[in-house]
Amino acid sequence: MPDGQARRSRIFLLSPANVNGSRGTGVRSEASRGAIAQQLRSSDGVSLGELFSFISALYFRGKLTYARRFAAPPACVEDRGIHVITPNAGLRSPDTRVTLDAVQAFADEDIDISNPSYRQPLERSASRLADDLGDCDVVLLGSIATTKYVDVLMNVFGDRLLFPVDFVGRGDMSRGGLLLRQAAKGEELNYLPVAGAMRRGTRPARLPRPGTR
Repeated sequence: MPDGQARRSRIFLLSPANVNGSRGTGVRSEASRGAIAQQLRSSDGVSLGELFSFISALYFRGKLTYARRFAAPPACVEDRGIHVITPNAGLRSPDTRVTLDAVQAFADEDIDISNPSYRQPLERSASRLADDLGDCDVVLLGSIATTKYVDVLMNVFGDRLLFPVDFVGRGDMSRGGLLLRQAAKGEELNYLPVAGAMRRGTRPARLPRPGTR
């Protein structure tokens, strides 16, 4: 674990999976007979984390696996170490159960700060969380090269909002692979404040295949 990070409390904010991509539309289709689709249509629904990990099999799964490995929330929010950004319901636990109607409502909203149906619930839930946290780092596992999440979260968390420096220049697939690798090794990444950070950079070297150096 990087020097100076182990002693601080830390929670994670995860950007959402794209429910309008091919897997997101597929799982909502009446023709879909997979296990996730069946759970989605049941009265109990499926957990948000499981659904998004299915839709984004590498990137979101990597984010959730990594966050579960390294979340260290303060005692005041010990059950709230991981929060998922949603298109219309602000920040939600990955354990939140969602049904087909809820996911269809996700699909109907644009993740854009000009859309109040997205921005306002995010602002409200982030502000409530910030009031509860005290001295705690907030790590965004998502793109900082876009204003979709950063502008709202920066206004709420300020200098407490961090991101993995190794994300700069990487695409989603590379980030997902990196997060899974680090979680498996038990080695946390280095974080920097989003404020003043370089948001775009040169693409880093390809990650080695598992089992190679």
